[in-house]
Amino acid sequence: MQLLGSMRKTEEFADTYRDLETRESSDILRTILGAQERGLAALKPAIPAIAAAADAAADCLRKHPAGRLIYAGAGTSARLGVQDGVELVPTFGWPEERLAYLIAGGPAALTHTAEGAEDNVEQAMNDARALTLRAGDVCISLSASGVTPYAISACNAARTAGALTIGIANNPDTPLLYSADHAILMESGPEPIGGSTRMTAGTTQKVALNLFSTLTMIRMGRVYHGMMVDVIPSNAKLRKRAVRIVVVGADTDESTARAALETTDYHVKTAILVALGFNADAADDLIETHHGDLHAILAVRGIE
Repeated sequence: MQLLGSMRKTEEFADTYRDLETRESSDILRTILGAQERGLAALKPAIPAIAAAADAAADCLRKHPAGRLIYAGAGTSARLGVQDGVELVPTFGWPEERLAYLIAGGPAALTHTAEGAEDNVEQAMNDARALTLRAGDVCISLSASGVTPYAISACNAARTAGALTIGIANNPDTPLLYSADHAILMESGPEPIGGSTRMTAGTTQKVALNLFSTLTMIRMGRVYHGMMVDVIPSNAKLRKRAVRIVVVGADTDESTARAALETTDYHVKTAILVALGFNADAADDLIETHHGDLHAILAVRGIE
């Protein structure tokens, strides 16, 4: 049967999956996994775009100490954005006040469906105004289709306000990609269950966000020798990890690492410098001066 009008790949009913539900259970899962693998392969051509977006985001956020990472979207895309943003706080010590969200349907849509909200352009504009978007902010708008009105309107509002805009979509030649300063396209193709973009498209968006935000944090000096030196040690497991990080980062013993952490109220990055012989207050000043980059601090002091 011929469908009217052009069809986005993420919305197609592919013949490959037409008999999906009649197959053996293991075959169904292999088929779905194969679609996920195809989606991940679609990320490889997007690596240069993700790298450029992350480098630009880090540069923007360094220049504007009050600049925020803002995630915008509807449905699955919004939930993935919130997950990515929230996890930057404990992992990289990213300040909560430098995070914001534009969610179609509001916060309640994170746990309850609000499918009609994605078409509400007026609400997107109202939500954007409420955030007082400005230069120095970085807005990441996500939409599997690339045509979600809420995500496009949020992106446009952010760009008009002078924010850096990044668009992430799974179909080419779509309005969201044209609206953003940095366009990230992952052509993940049709879904095993037609149009269910929580699956392959969602997987690619999750991985793209992992890549983008992790590189952004690395470029902002929040990783040292592959370790999360801005981790917030809020539980026993993370406090033990903090000790290990200081042991490795300062090439010292466990007792020295613990003492340094206790002196610095468990600020790992400062504790590494204290364990290396720096005064705690001087260490904090150096961290601020060098934008948190331990490599730069230690190179200046001839330690690296």
